[in-house]
Amino acid sequence: MNAAPVLSVDPALEPRTVRAALVVARGLPGCPPTGAPGPFLAELLERVRAAGEAWLPEARKKAVRELLRHGVYKPAGRAKPSSEYLVAAALDGSFPFVNGPVDACNAASLESGYPASVFDLALTGPELELTRGKAGESYVFNASGQEIDLEDLLLVRARRPDGGLAPCGNPVKDSMATKVFEGCREAVGVVYAPRSDPIAALEACASRFAELLRAAGATEAVFTIV
Repeated sequence: MNAAPVLSVDPALEPRTVRAALVVARGLPGCPPTGAPGPFLAELLERVRAAGEAWLPEARKKAVRELLRHGVYKPAGRAKPSSEYLVAAALDGSFPFVNGPVDACNAASLESGYPASVFDLALTGPELELTRGKAGESYVFNASGQEIDLEDLLLVRARRPDGGLAPCGNPVKDSMATKVFEGCREAVGVVYAPRSDPIAALEACASRFAELLRAAGATEAVFTIV
């Protein structure tokens, strides 16, 4: 078996305001595109639509935004957390159905209100770091070539073959370079949560994420809290 993925924390984040969950899935049979939600996601979308805007508690929304607010980064508009985008998409009928691991990530995020990322482990490698973006950093986040400015944004870096670290995801939009597509056989996810929230809330989100990855065909899916 390949080395177990590890998420380290940049000492520059101390004193920490963030707590994260690392979720790892192995033995995926493939990740073909999904055109419709699985049973859990379909039921969850019904619950969100029934609740309306009240689905995402104001306290959770505010706490997550404060987690991202740092330096020049302001979590509003197009820069808002992905968890808010998912609620809006559930309510207006534009919720994305992508593939098993991405749908699992989105479902866990929608249910909890915590933003989350998911990557192809073969593309990131096992060494990840939680840190913040530097001035001038950006990456492409969609097939159209659009970029997101990463300065001061909480993000995950992956160890490159040359030993350096490259940004691959954040609580707003993940990099195209490490996204999960059909050939993925091992996936790794990160859930971002305010450290002020009860750890049990993050554990519940990570547990659901792992459960949904197993439902997507993973032979093993586990999580650790960082």
